[in-house]
Amino acid sequence: MLPLLTLSVLLAASPALAVWPVPRQYSTGSTPLRLSPSFSIKLSDVSHPPSDLQDAISRTTAYLHNDKLQALVPDRGASSAKDIQSAKTLKSLTLSLSTDGPVRSISEEAVVDLESRVEGYTLTIPADGSGASLRANSTLGLFRGLTTFGQLWYDFDGTTYTLQAPFDIVDSPAFPYRGLMLDTARNYFPVEDIKRTLDAMSWVKINTFHWHVVDSQSFPLVVPGYTELSEKGAYSSAQVYTPADVKEIVAYAAARGIDVMPEIDTPGHTSIIAKAHPEHIACFEASPWTSFANEPPAGQLRLASAATTTFTTGLLKAAASLFQSKLFSTGGDELNAHCYTEDNSTQADLAVQGKTLDQALDTFVQATHAELKSVGKRAVVWEEMVLDHPVTLANDTIALVWISSANVAAVAQKGYKLIHAASDYFYLDCGAGGWVGQNVLGNSWCDPFKTWQKSYSFNPLANLTQEQSKFVLGGQHLLWTEQSSPSNLDPIVWPRAASAAEVFWSGPGGDVGTALPRLHDVSFRFQQRGVNAIALQPLWCALRPGMCDLNA
Repeated sequence: MLPLLTLSVLLAASPALAVWPVPRQYSTGSTPLRLSPSFSIKLSDVSHPPSDLQDAISRTTAYLHNDKLQALVPDRGASSAKDIQSAKTLKSLTLSLSTDGPVRSISEEAVVDLESRVEGYTLTIPADGSGASLRANSTLGLFRGLTTFGQLWYDFDGTTYTLQAPFDIVDSPAFPYRGLMLDTARNYFPVEDIKRTLDAMSWVKINTFHWHVVDSQSFPLVVPGYTELSEKGAYSSAQVYTPADVKEIVAYAAARGIDVMPEIDTPGHTSIIAKAHPEHIACFEASPWTSFANEPPAGQLRLASAATTTFTTGLLKAAASLFQSKLFSTGGDELNAHCYTEDNSTQADLAVQGKTLDQALDTFVQATHAELKSVGKRAVVWEEMVLDHPVTLANDTIALVWISSANVAAVAQKGYKLIHAASDYFYLDCGAGGWVGQNVLGNSWCDPFKTWQKSYSFNPLANLTQEQSKFVLGGQHLLWTEQSSPSNLDPIVWPRAASAAEVFWSGPGGDVGTALPRLHDVSFRFQQRGVNAIALQPLWCALRPGMCDLNA
């Protein structure tokens, strides 16, 4: 990873480049260049090219034709018309692989072990119209390079052009994990909304879709062998994700370089299971809910019950079979001890076993994680499983640090790999006001609203020793959907979630002043591609970089 100072100097010394995330190394010029009407993307010496690579080339070609994004300047490029008309033309981009052995598809590369993914690429575009080249050591790297290539161009009067040739880009991610979490349990999101979100993620090189698919409010996932959970726990028979839906989403994501990490939160956040299996749930819909849960409805798995543990291990194993990812989150957050204190069944089980609640939790977690390991899955947990409960976790367990960014060092100190998911930087739902009824002056618990500038300012290695820094895998934005649905999915996520995408691809040290014009480009290009990204500023400001800065 480039050190802070190196990246800062690179950004300050180089011309503006409307690419997001910003490449780790690049140079540009000031020569106009336009795409030939017959421009094509070719493969060189790639035997038996995978179909998903060919599809990626076709999508890139379509974006080049259809984006029609005008330059974000007051005259939208009119003052450059003569330069554009007289510019030399680029006729082709040639893709080549520098690797031995059989060629793996993008979909295969996207789901290999997290720390083993190869996403780097080299992109060269001469100014004289001679052929451009894109080289990588994997098809996934070629895909990332195609994404960059597609961001370099603007449209003026039907001509696709740039004013910044030549380009020389050498790029690879600073961190292997760059994610987005979507909660589809509090409110349901149709498959097409998820696929559109996956497209948008791929455009900013986000590589993991953390799918918080079920929770206390609903169980929309149809799990083979456990279909009664969705039959009785989904909002309706139409608001479910069937195995065919999951297969479609997983395949769609993988072809776009994205791994789908599912989460079934346990033992908390499981109230809805009682609709089908009341024997497994303690304090089901207990009142007042504030004494039994962080939000309604209350209900947690009876973790001290051998029958409940067997049920849960079977459920997780069956759910894991639906996903290609080697990662599977079992959650573990917001465990409510009072719920178990008041549950006679749990107290009886603890008494018979002679265990404390934490000892029973340890047995439960070891059993569920062992079952996942037996089918090739690596467990992911929320930070409480590392910091708040003395449970036994495998050395390769990954912790999501969400309560506060201040807790990262403590997780790293315990020797676990971690993913930044801090509510004080990356929670997209914060600042929308309180959603609980009969609470006139209520605010969201994680106020204020987390602006893109706030998340962009995040330093993944802050307050960590050099040794602790080795445990940081990356980070993500998260959308909990108490107040989100398909109607506001795009604007609440985009372009804010792109800010973390750059932090964890390019590394820390970026400047919000130079980033803002590029993020405007992201937002406008997303809109051209059918994603309803929200405006960051008045259009007047977007067309005049720097003019709306605080001290301008």
